[in-house]
Amino acid sequence: MLHGYLPIIVFGALGIIVGGVFVLLNGLLGPRKPGAVKSEPYECGLPSEISKSFRFGITFYLVAMLFLLFDIEVVFLYPIAAVLKSADSIEALVKVGIFVVLLMSALVAAWRKGALDWR
Repeated sequence: MLHGYLPIIVFGALGIIVGGVFVLLNGLLGPRKPGAVKSEPYECGLPSEISKSFRFGITFYLVAMLFLLFDIEVVFLYPIAAVLKSADSIEALVKVGIFVVLLMSALVAAWRKGALDWR
C-alpha cells in the first residue's frame, strides 16, 4: 500500500530538507545588520521614491504580451517533436510546417506594425 506513495513521500521530504538547508544557510551566512538601503523593498528595478502616479507605457505591456504569446506557441512544438520522432506520417510534418509558417507570419505582422519597437 505504502509502496505506491513512496516516490511522493521521498520527493516531499527532499523538498523540505533542501528548503530547510537554504533557510539555515541564509541565517548563518546572511548579513546580520543590513543598512537602510538594504532594508528598503526592491521591486522591478524601480527606485522606491517613485510616486504612485508613475505608469508604465503601453509598449511595455504589448511586448510582454507578445513574448508570452509566442513563447507559449513555441512550447507547443516540443511535444510535437517528441511525437514526430516515432511517427512515419508526412501528415504530421505538414501540420507542423503550417503551424510554424502561421507563427512566423504573425511575428512578421507584429514587427511591421511596430509592436516590437521599444520607444
